[in-house]
Amino acid sequence: MERRDAEIFLTLADELHFGRTAERLHVSTARVSQTIKKLERRIGVPLFERTSRRVTLTPVGRRLADELRPAYQRIDAAVDQAVAAGRELRGELHVGFFGPASGRFVLSAAELFQARYPDCDVLIRESQFGDGVDLLRDGEIDILMATFPLRAPDIAVSEVLYHEAKLLAVSTRHPYAKRASVRMADLRTAKVLRSPAAVPAIWDATLVPPATPDREVERGPVFTTTQEMLTLVGAGRGTYPLPAGAAAYHPRPDVAYVLISDAAPYEWGFAWRANEETARVRAFTRAALDRAREDDQPAS
Repeated sequence: MERRDAEIFLTLADELHFGRTAERLHVSTARVSQTIKKLERRIGVPLFERTSRRVTLTPVGRRLADELRPAYQRIDAAVDQAVAAGRELRGELHVGFFGPASGRFVLSAAELFQARYPDCDVLIRESQFGDGVDLLRDGEIDILMATFPLRAPDIAVSEVLYHEAKLLAVSTRHPYAKRASVRMADLRTAKVLRSPAAVPAIWDATLVPPATPDREVERGPVFTTTQEMLTLVGAGRGTYPLPAGAAAYHPRPDVAYVLISDAAPYEWGFAWRANEETARVRAFTRAALDRAREDDQPAS
């Protein structure tokens, strides 16, 4: 039995009046009547006796009401507790991030958030690029700092918090390593590594367009983690676009980072499960936006 059907049945058992039941539950009288008829068809016997003057419970209806009410009240209380927990700014908030640069920003935002809401602990967790948004979808984290665009029916996102220039990671032996910058069209001869399977297609298309104006971009081996990707790049097996922070946080003697001069910058923001936008999630995104503005990295 659906929770709403149980609510309609039990309310009618209390009110013994279709109109008052509809008014109390803010539904139409027809909805109440249809719900009761559906339940009676399912059970196979009448639950109410109806006359032009009154409505009464049948013996089966009375027994069902007596047995169903305690179970419904427990379910209702559990839902109320869950709603209250979602509205409270206490407990724990699990925040995911990709890479040390975004992790540093998450920690900075967490400091501001916890100064405002000391009863809520922020627990951070690094998500590997190869995880895509799996940790978020699986409920292992509540909110994830990620690059945009990120469009999915089950995922909601914040506004853009800040931008980062796009670099191309290449082997120090690659001809592009000696350049001050490259252009997106140069990817046609760069052999770009293949993104992990869990990476959303929209991310991959933003990182690596499937084709430049005159030819398809050749893809190299697939990788799972950032270190695997940099190892392949350093060995000359391919190249890969990265945020500008990678040059500072992932220096390697076999990898050079070259600016992609005409590439749109990375856009960073938060994502969460669309059906679980709690007060904690909203408050954390507000703190993150305030922190971004304080750091002179305004959203635009």
